[in-house]
Amino acid sequence: MTGLVGGLRYDVEVVGLLASPAHRYAGRPGGEVPAQAGDRRDRLEVRAGHGIVGDRYAGHPAHRDAQVTVLAAESVERLAAELGAGPLDPLLTRRNVVLRGAEVEALRGHTFALDGGTGPLLLRGGRPANPCAWLDVVLAAGAHRGMRGRGGVRCAALSDGALTLGPAVLLSPVPLDATRAGEAVRPAVRTVR
Repeated sequence: MTGLVGGLRYDVEVVGLLASPAHRYAGRPGGEVPAQAGDRRDRLEVRAGHGIVGDRYAGHPAHRDAQVTVLAAESVERLAAELGAGPLDPLLTRRNVVLRGAEVEALRGHTFALDGGTGPLLLRGGRPANPCAWLDVVLAAGAHRGMRGRGGVRCAALSDGALTLGPAVLLSPVPLDATRAGEAVRPAVRTVR
């Protein structure tokens, strides 16, 4: 059940923004990382029911509930520590918004707001943003499996707004624990009787 934006306020930081006019990880993973520096943004414009201006998924009905993807930077940092890899770039996961200090996975199924100073952007958290096999090439061997359950959340844009890099406020209807940011959420195990 979708909750309404509540009065729980969290100071977070927007550490990465991405809008891509083209698909970068098409087909089977290759040995070369596709060029993508041009997809990094300092600011994203978002339109309700449409998505991110300039992104390949904007306005596509099939992506109505997945117009904006949000990821916790801590997910990639924990993955790097687990794999013994050096610092990894969270924007290589191809998520639109990368936050620091937010338990992003807890926002599934809830309406929340992000405000970087230009007014609140309302988003409805939906299904998980599952990782793809390209992560083993662009991040590190084992990243595809390691990002399962913490690859972020696909969201529907419920209002017009903008996001910029830097400090922001996240308004949530549910309590969030920043120390859990980046922890994998595993699906419940169903038992057959």
